[in-house]
Amino acid sequence: MADLITLARPYARAAFQTARRADALAQWSRMLGVAAAVSGQAAVHAALTDPGRSWRETAVLFSGLCGEELSEQARNLVSLLAENKRLTLLPQIRSLFDEFKASQERSVDVEFVTAFPVSEEVSTALGQALRQRLEREIRLRASVDQALIGGAVIRAGDQVIDNSIRGKLAKLAETMNA
Repeated sequence: MADLITLARPYARAAFQTARRADALAQWSRMLGVAAAVSGQAAVHAALTDPGRSWRETAVLFSGLCGEELSEQARNLVSLLAENKRLTLLPQIRSLFDEFKASQERSVDVEFVTAFPVSEEVSTALGQALRQRLEREIRLRASVDQALIGGAVIRAGDQVIDNSIRGKLAKLAETMNA
C-alpha cells in the first residue's frame, strides 16, 4: 500500500496545486471521486490494464466513461496517468488530494463508532472537544457497530482511539498469546 501512495503522491500534489490556483478544490475533489469510483470497477480495471490497448485509447476510453464529470484539466491528468500506466492509482490520488484539501482547509473528517446509539448532546460535546484538541474544523460522522460490544472507536485522520470492549479483548488476547 505504501508503494502505491508513494507513486500517487506527485500526481495528487500536482492536481492539488492546480485546483488551489484555480480556487476549485471542491470541484477537483468531486472529479477525482468520480474518476476513482470508475477506476475501481472490475471491468474498468481490466480494460485499464489491457496490454493490447495503447495509452491514448485507454485515456479516451476512461474519459468517455467519466463523461462530462471531468474538466479539460482533469482529462489532461487522465491522459498523463494513462501514458505512465498509472490510472489504477486514482483511488490513492483521490485520497491524498482529500488529505491535502483538509490540511489546507484546516479540517478533518472524524468517524465516531459506538456500540449503541448516542445522543446528539454527546456527539456535539465530542465534536467540540476534538475541535479544541486538534485545532481543526471537525466533520463528525457517527455510526453504530454492535460488534464493538461496548465503548467507542474514534478515527480522526490517521489517529485512532479504540476504547471499545472488542478492542480491549483483542489487546488482552494478543498479550496472552505473546
